[in-house]
Amino acid sequence: MAANHHLPPLRRAAAWAAGLLLLAPTVVTGCRLFGTDAVTPVPQLLALLPWLAVPAGLALLAALPARRPALTVWAGAVLAVTLWFTQPYGPDGTPARGPVDGRLRVLAANVHLGDATAGLLALVRRERPDVLFVSECDPACTRALGAHFRYGTQVAAAGSAGSAVLGTVPLTAQPALPGSTLGMPGATVRVGGRDVTLRLAHPMPPLPGGIGLWRHELGLLRDFAAAHGGRPLVLAGDFNATQDHAAFRSVLDAGALHDAARLGGASRTGSWPRGATLPPYAQIDHVLVSADFSVRGVRFLDLPRSDHRALLVDLDLRTRP
Repeated sequence: MAANHHLPPLRRAAAWAAGLLLLAPTVVTGCRLFGTDAVTPVPQLLALLPWLAVPAGLALLAALPARRPALTVWAGAVLAVTLWFTQPYGPDGTPARGPVDGRLRVLAANVHLGDATAGLLALVRRERPDVLFVSECDPACTRALGAHFRYGTQVAAAGSAGSAVLGTVPLTAQPALPGSTLGMPGATVRVGGRDVTLRLAHPMPPLPGGIGLWRHELGLLRDFAAAHGGRPLVLAGDFNATQDHAAFRSVLDAGALHDAARLGGASRTGSWPRGATLPPYAQIDHVLVSADFSVRGVRFLDLPRSDHRALLVDLDLRTRP
């Protein structure tokens, strides 16, 4: 943009507008391209990545009348890269093609410090999940849900640290994931004669000044998935991360896991923030499954008094060929 002072005023203004519009999309798509979550505010802006096509597109429109070829190429390249990364991450199917050994309906929900417990109970009665992964569920919340679920394990804590994995079918409790700030309980369930590991995911969010902790706790989930040895696994909850975050993609890749929303044709469906001025724009609630599963259906459901939508997934556990 050197020598802009030689341009007519309107062309100069268009060039400056295009350059300013391109700053955030360039930085964020660059971080996405090179697989880094960088520093604040990049992780926060990465959650908005598909929306960055808007300023990139406006920049391209502004660059054309500015008649600056380099600026036009820059804007076109950033727009193209942004649109490329709006594609779903990972394959649209799993290797599971064998006979169905058993079926499992799971529901993952964040009840916003227990406020949405009553709404979640209504969802549970209507949808009848076999297993419930519930975040920000204090002991009172767990007791209320226990009226419907006979089995379960919890991290009994107040506020956002409380959580539970509950089932209408027998669960064998496993220790909570060590080293995490928020509760991440686990269990094993028997499905079609096979043991399936269940683990609730709820790493800390990428708060300003807390990016390192957020990465570390997603790293704990990555290491857990990698160490699981390819056995049937369902890892579900509020990951505080989207497919555009390198730390989240590392969880998928390390354990050869698949995002059920991707498998069920619901990629890019927003789950957060619900109840804000804008509709939910970031999918940070996920059900991740090992390659033993196929997905029969995925639905994101409104949950009154929560800032998250709940995620309901119907899974088939299959014999691997």
